[in-house]
Amino acid sequence: MTGYRQVLAVPGMASLLGVSMLGRTAITAAVMALTMYVVLGLDMSYAAAGGVAAALTAGLALGGPLLGRMIDRRGLRAVLPVTVVLQAVFWLSVPILPYGPLLGAAFAAGLAMVPVLPVTRQAIAAMTPAGQRRAAFALESVQGELSYVVGPAVVILCAANMSPGVVAWGIGTAIVAGGTGIALLNPPMRAGSEPDAGGPAGRPPRRQWLGAGMIAVLAMGFGTTTLLSGIDLAIVATLEEEGQVSWAAVVIAVLGVASVAGGLTYGALPRPLPTWVLLGLLGLVTIPAGLAHDWRWLCVAVTVAGFLTAPTLSTMADAASRLAPAGVQGEATGLQSSAQSAGFALGSPIVGLAIDVSAPAGGFAAAGLAGLAAALTGCLLSRRTSHRPPAPARREPAATRSD
Repeated sequence: MTGYRQVLAVPGMASLLGVSMLGRTAITAAVMALTMYVVLGLDMSYAAAGGVAAALTAGLALGGPLLGRMIDRRGLRAVLPVTVVLQAVFWLSVPILPYGPLLGAAFAAGLAMVPVLPVTRQAIAAMTPAGQRRAAFALESVQGELSYVVGPAVVILCAANMSPGVVAWGIGTAIVAGGTGIALLNPPMRAGSEPDAGGPAGRPPRRQWLGAGMIAVLAMGFGTTTLLSGIDLAIVATLEEEGQVSWAAVVIAVLGVASVAGGLTYGALPRPLPTWVLLGLLGLVTIPAGLAHDWRWLCVAVTVAGFLTAPTLSTMADAASRLAPAGVQGEATGLQSSAQSAGFALGSPIVGLAIDVSAPAGGFAAAGLAGLAAALTGCLLSRRTSHRPPAPARREPAATRSD
């Protein structure tokens, strides 16, 4: 635990993690809040609610790298206030929007979502030395797991006791508060630079850093979230078939708690494992979870998968921060966030199709195979990077060498 104490002792780190926890929990719950508003407030179908959720998710996937690039070029304080204002306008207007305009507004809100996750990861990379970074990203991944456990559950509880429009206002308030808090903290985005440093100076061409190694990280990020969103759906389908669907929340909570425990344990280990190894193991242990047909055994099965979830996510965040040069950290973390958002968006339809054509066990198999495929892709691309011969040294003019 010494590593965690050192990380939290970094000036501003505890405040950053606390404020970003608020923002991430609210952003995680945003899809559920819009779903509740469409179903309960507009009295429309879950399919219609899925359309709004898909619009928001598509905006998140496209907006991540764009906002990251703007942060690289303009600095944090030039971007965050704009996104905070736009989020305030969107969430205040949700209760008065009919379905059609809500679709377009949700997509625009996704494009301009407060970039809490990319900014937090970029700040962690800038604020911590290399030896503490794995423990720091382990804490960040645990934070993410807690947000997924808490956020949607709070929205469902509140929607059952108050107007869905008021719930939407509450989510918007939390997002605005999280973004405002990060803007006030103004964490550094580059190691050794001023907190609000920005600008295109020193920005390398994309072809120099978006190579096989970074593509491997993005592919594994997509595969991991495809697997995780598929597990959630397979859990619900399995328990619905057994007449135990009311226990789904307990099983998913066990999955989240196991992930938190795994993340804290992994961050304290002296040596890391390759990302593709962790993801491959996660895929392998997910497949046999389909053999469980009772909520108790399903809790046991998902505990193993959960224990590997946060370590996999934290290792990918660490890898992306190491592969991206300082001038493109924002764009790189935005791309990683977009890849993970795309995985979450596509995981449920892919696994749902597998369940429809086979059985709930087929959902676990499809989710696990998606993880294995991404791990294999990451392994092959990583080996290609490690086996690439170094570029020949370029002779420089004498004046430059002496400088």
